[in-house]
Amino acid sequence: MREILPNEVNDLMNENKPVHVIDVREVNEVKGGKIPGAMNIPLALVEFTMQDLDKSKEYILVCRSGGRSARAALLLEERGYKVLNMVGGMDEWKGASE
Repeated sequence: MREILPNEVNDLMNENKPVHVIDVREVNEVKGGKIPGAMNIPLALVEFTMQDLDKSKEYILVCRSGGRSARAALLLEERGYKVLNMVGGMDEWKGASE
């Protein structure tokens, strides 16, 4: 599984590069703030919604600390999706939130 650091995600966003973030935290957790533009797909629903994702895009997966997003990343990677796990999750995120 490939990984990316929170500051690297923030740098990509600041460079206006296309960034596709999936936040796998629960809906009530996301209400406290998420990376701008991130899609919220709770971990339990990833398996049932992955057919809606574009396999030609690279997705950055995030959760609170990196554990749930790692599980989601492995699941998607096994099915042919291009994914990166954001190490440290939102606990380490220093960029803008919405």
